[in-house]
Amino acid sequence: MTLLLEFEDIPLQRLRRRTLAGVLPSAIGQEMALTLAVRSHETVVALGDEASGVDSLGALALGLEDAPTGSVRVFGIDLATIPRRERLAFRRRIGYLPAGDGLLHNLSLRDNIRLPLGFASDQPPEAIEGRTDIILAQLHLPRVAELRPAQANEEERRRAALGRAIALDPELVVLEQPFDGLTEQVAAELLEVARGGELPQGGRRAILISAQDIPVLLRPRVERMVRVINGQAISLSNRQ
Repeated sequence: MTLLLEFEDIPLQRLRRRTLAGVLPSAIGQEMALTLAVRSHETVVALGDEASGVDSLGALALGLEDAPTGSVRVFGIDLATIPRRERLAFRRRIGYLPAGDGLLHNLSLRDNIRLPLGFASDQPPEAIEGRTDIILAQLHLPRVAELRPAQANEEERRRAALGRAIALDPELVVLEQPFDGLTEQVAAELLEVARGGELPQGGRRAILISAQDIPVLLRPRVERMVRVINGQAISLSNRQ
């Protein structure tokens, strides 16, 4: 399998302290560095509490935040070598669902999904509309497609946010807290959509999920699961 995303020697807790007013005494002087990789066709879950820093993984993977030390490589490229102005185009190769949903509230659910296709695709308008319709149907959203996020319920917003993340059919998808507030059955359905179908090697898309926990029902569909403790990724069995 091809290595698509790699965090090497990243001090997650130092990143976390940038956004926290206080620091847990136990985190001082005992900081470890995180090394974690995601390969093609696999779903990797990184679990951790609010102090662990796992909520920084998405921003690091997209080059929205720079690692103070260590390196982040995406598709074999060290993000530190890409000028900030060029990172926007690079990010289009990665599907991203931020914590919450990140939808634009002045747009309908349909337009939120269509947005990346309009900006980053050279397809003609009719092809963009066709792709949007396919995603809406796949996520069971046609009935509410014209609603704005404030008019939709949490599940509908989460479905639309995932639709936007996979609109460009990326090879790699990063999901932050994607299943909060959802039933296990809905979470399992959305994970299958994110994986993009199954191949002999695993999911068609590679996925990194960062969360505090994931539903038990999803764990058999995950190739690797780690828990981040004191800055290190500790491997877990899918039953833990």
